[in-house]
Amino acid sequence: MSTTDTDTSPETVLYASPAAASGPKWVETPVAYDGILLAGFGGPEGQDDVIPFLRNVTRGRGIPDERLEEVAHHYRHFGGVSPINQHNRELKAALEAEIAKRGLGLPVYWGNRNWSPYLEEAVTEAAEAGDTTLLAIATSAYSSFSSCRQYREDYARVLEATGLGETVTIDKVRQFFDHPGFVSTFVTGVTEAVSSFVADGIAPEKIRVLFSTHSIPTADAQRSGPRDVDFGEGGAYEAQHKAVAAFVMAEVAAAVADVEWELVYQSRSGPPTQPWLEPDVNDVIAELPGRGAEAVVIVPLGFVSDHMEVLWDLDTEAMEAAEEAGIRAVRTPTPGIDPAYVSGLVDLVEERLTGAPKSERPHLTDLGPWYDVCRPGCCENIRAGFKPVAAGLRP
Repeated sequence: MSTTDTDTSPETVLYASPAAASGPKWVETPVAYDGILLAGFGGPEGQDDVIPFLRNVTRGRGIPDERLEEVAHHYRHFGGVSPINQHNRELKAALEAEIAKRGLGLPVYWGNRNWSPYLEEAVTEAAEAGDTTLLAIATSAYSSFSSCRQYREDYARVLEATGLGETVTIDKVRQFFDHPGFVSTFVTGVTEAVSSFVADGIAPEKIRVLFSTHSIPTADAQRSGPRDVDFGEGGAYEAQHKAVAAFVMAEVAAAVADVEWELVYQSRSGPPTQPWLEPDVNDVIAELPGRGAEAVVIVPLGFVSDHMEVLWDLDTEAMEAAEEAGIRAVRTPTPGIDPAYVSGLVDLVEERLTGAPKSERPHLTDLGPWYDVCRPGCCENIRAGFKPVAAGLRP
């Protein structure tokens, strides 16, 4: 990164703890947090929930229910139930167990952006219990508007809407895309998948590894990350994924063999006239036989659990694409509640409890460790404009 490690801004970070309020990149002062805010995306839990949920996701965009129904089919296919809420219940329980094991004494409050339990409920519950210095963990590892800044906007919105902005503070852990606890699941999964194909007689040069993540508008990708660092055309979002994928494949090469890989995208939405990150995972799978591939390893690198984008876009559509292409395919696991992942999340909490210096924070790529306090203009959405945010310098 081109910026210095020590510069701060005179601007005050909204709704921040005193240690984070001046906007240091890394908060190296201990903070006595008294609660963890687990922030999720949310999902429907029955057929009657699907359209109201999609209205929440697309709020402010004026999309009629008829069009929402067109995109609801994957939820309908699974009985209207997204697995994401159950995954977060399990993650909350796993975090509570790890926190108790370490004797940290911190309750975990869970709230979603788009479905019950909402963030408003979680923050209110925390405040009523007297837990007013909160550290947020969003269930997303990377930097972009939808995976980081939108959560920070919601923290600020909730504190304003509930009238708790004078009493509750919300900081957040750093983006954890290259933390060993998050990455280890992918290293293990890809290593095992490649080893299995090789053991079945498929030569390494006939195997391809596709690292898949959620596509986002190209304009959002270009503005992901801080504005004073050049991450390339795809911004920090693309750079972070590529850096982690390169690390994973270096580990695979050392353990099994050198295998070709690329970053692909899935779950595109929005009007066809709006550019989104490409190439699409299914388009690439269709091309693989012509490029000499006989087997493909599909890695859900952009996802922390097996939610709908994994079950539908990868386990259903991508597998169908592989079958049509006549090549073997396997999808590797997401972190879920893998003990290494859960332990890594609590490590991030302890970083902030102890004020661990940047030099002692584990990271597996040259992009890390990422910032505790997001920088000015980070992950702007140019269509919606800047809104008040927590855990970052304005705007």
